[in-house]
Amino acid sequence: MPKNNNFRTIVFATVLGLCCSLSLVLVNLQTGTLREANERAEELRNYLFALDVPVASGAGAEDLLAIFDMSIRIKETESLTFYEYYPEDSSSNLPAAVAVPLSGPGLWGRIDGVLAMEPDLKTIKGVRFYKQSETPGLGGEIGAEWFQAQFNGKSILSPDGTPGFTIGKSGEVRNVNSVDGISGATMTSDRVEDILTDLAVMVWKARSQYE
Repeated sequence: MPKNNNFRTIVFATVLGLCCSLSLVLVNLQTGTLREANERAEELRNYLFALDVPVASGAGAEDLLAIFDMSIRIKETESLTFYEYYPEDSSSNLPAAVAVPLSGPGLWGRIDGVLAMEPDLKTIKGVRFYKQSETPGLGGEIGAEWFQAQFNGKSILSPDGTPGFTIGKSGEVRNVNSVDGISGATMTSDRVEDILTDLAVMVWKARSQYE
C-alpha cells in the first residue's frame, strides 16, 4: 500500500476517534445533568413521603422542589441537619414531623435514606432507603414497602431509654425499637441496624441543641 494511503488511513482513524470521543463526552454531560436532576427529585420525594407531606402521584421534579421549599424548614446543629415539616394550613409553632438523613456502608455499597420522626424526636414516623446497591431480592428488600412500613410507630429508644435499634430474625420477640430482618440477608440487616443505631445516638445527643 502506498505511503500516502497509509497516512490517510491514520488521519481518518484519528479524526473518527476524536469525533466519537467528543460525542461521548457531550452525551455524558447531557445525561449527567438529567441524572442528577432525577436523583435529586427522588431524594426529595422520599423525604416528603417519610414526613407524610401530601404529594400528587404524578408530581414532577419542579413540583417536588416547590412543595419542599414551601413545607420544609431546615435547622442545622453541630452534628445533624433537621428537616422540619410545617403543613400549609397549620398555625402551630411546632413542626408536624422532623426528618434527618441517614447513610452508611451496606454490604455492597453505600446506603442512603431518611428517618422521619414525630416532634418528640423518638417516635418514628417513616423510614425510606432510597439509594442502595444491595442484592436484589435479598438485601435489596430494604427498599421494599413491607420492610420500611415496619418502622412506623417504632421508637429510636429501647425500653430502658437507651438510644438504638435492633433488626432481628423473623418471629423473634419484638420491642418498641426493633423490627424483623430480611430472610437470607442477615449481613445487610446488620448494616442497617448499625446505621440506625448510630443515627439514634446522634439524634438523642443533638436534642438539646435542636430544642
